[in-house]
Amino acid sequence: MAGGAAIKTIFVQGPVPGFRLLLVIVISAVLIVADARFDRVTSVRSAIGTGLAPVHWLGNAPYELQDWVAGLFTTRDDLLAENEDLKARLLILERRALKYAALASENNELRRLMNSSEVLDDRVIVGEIVGVSPDPFSHEVIINKGSRDGVTVGQAILDAHGLMGQVQQTSSFTSRVLLVSDSSHAVPVEAVRNGLRAILLGNGDINSLELVHVPDTADIREGDLLVSSGLGGRFPKGYPVAEVARITKEPGEPFVNIEATPKARLNQSSLVLVVFSPDGEPDADGNGPGQEDPPVNIGLEPGTGEVR
Repeated sequence: MAGGAAIKTIFVQGPVPGFRLLLVIVISAVLIVADARFDRVTSVRSAIGTGLAPVHWLGNAPYELQDWVAGLFTTRDDLLAENEDLKARLLILERRALKYAALASENNELRRLMNSSEVLDDRVIVGEIVGVSPDPFSHEVIINKGSRDGVTVGQAILDAHGLMGQVQQTSSFTSRVLLVSDSSHAVPVEAVRNGLRAILLGNGDINSLELVHVPDTADIREGDLLVSSGLGGRFPKGYPVAEVARITKEPGEPFVNIEATPKARLNQSSLVLVVFSPDGEPDADGNGPGQEDPPVNIGLEPGTGEVR
């Protein structure tokens, strides 16, 4: 009897599958409304992102192990050649730093004469990409810097070549970054050659962007460099974003179709810079604003042009 009773409990059916499906649909609808209308699940999403941080680290571990193993078998000649190459690059960068320091000093002096409080004082921390969104329709990456490092939603993200995107969501240890190529992303830009302002939109293509609402009479040329204009206050001014690659004019249309190529290596860069405003930078230990240690400052000394 005891054995029969045990077997009977194994095949006891639970709730009706249709009821389960209805319950999941109702809960999903409630969460969607709470997130979209009342912003009630932001803390929950942040907590989930914090809990998933080890998963991102484990996913990145094979690449780290591969680099470490490859380093073990690097020959002495390769190391010497790499060292010479780095010395040459350092010399070039030092020369550029001296030039930029002089230009920044002159620029800040001109701004003071114009009674402007803006100075070249962008501050950054270095982060690493540890994950990529698997959704082919969403261009997002995950970096290993989060709210504990002072990162907040909306901050600009750069690589060594240009603007990559902005922080869309943060957790304690990681942040999700929306790339400029995503179809929901837009950047106010201006052409360096003549100051022409426009909006640069992502179109879902990692290697292409669209410059929209440019009249057919506008002075825009292939090869023009587009930099962030600073309008809207979201992106710092003056960072390279894209280069005009193709201009197409349709007869009778008031606007031209302009295709641009991103300057940032959106699908290749592994190290990024998180840009802070002068009022919201983290400190040297990665702590947020208002804590004891002095802030990280990779840039130029305001008013002097000195590199620090």
